[in-house]
Amino acid sequence: MTLFDEPAAAAREDVPLAARMRPRDLDEFVGQEHILGPGTWLRSAIERDQLSSVMFYGPAGNGKSTVAHIIAGRTRGHFEEFSAVTTGIAEVRKVMAQAAQRVVAQRRHTILFIDEIHRFNKAQQDAFLPFVEDGTIILIGATTENPFFEINSPLLSRSRVLTFEPLTPEQIGIIVDRALADSQRGLGDLRVSLEPVAREHLLQAARGDARVALNALEVAASLAAPDPEGGRVTNLALIEQALQQPLLQYDKDGDAHYDVISAFIKSMRGSDPDAALHWLARMLKAGEDPRFIARRLVIHAAEDVGNADPMALVVATSAAHAVEYVGLPEAQIPLAQATIYIATAPKSNASYLAIHRATEDVEKRVPPPVPKPLRDASYPGAAGLGHGKGYLYPHDFPGRIVDQQYLGPGFKTRRYYEPSDSGYERDIAERMRQWEQARREQGRQPDETEQP
Repeated sequence: MTLFDEPAAAAREDVPLAARMRPRDLDEFVGQEHILGPGTWLRSAIERDQLSSVMFYGPAGNGKSTVAHIIAGRTRGHFEEFSAVTTGIAEVRKVMAQAAQRVVAQRRHTILFIDEIHRFNKAQQDAFLPFVEDGTIILIGATTENPFFEINSPLLSRSRVLTFEPLTPEQIGIIVDRALADSQRGLGDLRVSLEPVAREHLLQAARGDARVALNALEVAASLAAPDPEGGRVTNLALIEQALQQPLLQYDKDGDAHYDVISAFIKSMRGSDPDAALHWLARMLKAGEDPRFIARRLVIHAAEDVGNADPMALVVATSAAHAVEYVGLPEAQIPLAQATIYIATAPKSNASYLAIHRATEDVEKRVPPPVPKPLRDASYPGAAGLGHGKGYLYPHDFPGRIVDQQYLGPGFKTRRYYEPSDSGYERDIAERMRQWEQARREQGRQPDETEQP
């Protein structure tokens, strides 16, 4: 039985606030509208008591176990709950055998909820398969690990996988405010109030985990001394103490957001990996969107490293992909790897300067027409217009270099791209020098490209 099968137990002071405030039905549940909103499969299945085997996947504290408890309160079947952390597979086998007897004797199905099912190894998970396959049990597995890696493929193929997202600060705020107001299960009788800055820190520091927020709120409320009116004002210091996490002075929508990311970029540009890591950790700890950081890494790799080390951009884009693929907290590792790589890479802003010079030319000068040898000659009639005529195919010439105008006769440009003497660009500079020499020997006039 759960706490919510015994209403009197829910108000006991020895039961943690997070357990007392666990939603008792779908109307009380906050968040996960994409899988529990009106008309969704899961909500309909719960309301009709027609659930099939399912895997709940997502971070802690966002409602996976709560949904299982709601199902327990609505199903006409027999409900069993285990945690893979504390329950052995032998005990689970016994329950499945009883479920088989129940189907024969009572024509009653069994819903088996296994929390942290990934803790069972693949061989142990095989024990569920025949019972799931023949409908003896309806399995609900909850996991914080990617089920496509941690759950047996045959078992996974017989289950729906539903992803639970971290709760937003606004959603956690609803849960916290509800706990403050509820006199039966929450803190309403204590008349606890939260100072605005303390509330904001609590909602952000919870990082999408309602259990963290409620546990910290309960501790902070117990530390707050009653005022003359009998209420308890919970301030920032008490919330920091309860969370064991001080408030970082970081406003994601204000100056700190831009100041810290600026310091992060300038530390990488200045080749100081330790300083860059400090600013990275500060942003992550304060709840900065990791996708924003990843985008800045990609831009910085191209702008300040460029072709001095082309792999910097590859590492940065891979880190950005990892952020989307694995999420936090694990994504902080590829972000740190990319930060270190970029900070310690040779630097060049030649690509950044090159596109700006070319853009300035395009904006300020009348652009030349595309030379006829370079125009598209693939469609019928193009040859009659002279398109492609006179084009020199570089692969037909020694060194794959041929003296040929790519901007039109007589059009003078600045030299847009000037490779630096840093890293791989030294090789690029030497290659370009050799190509220019080959073109000169083939007859190109030296004054057709101006120096910057």
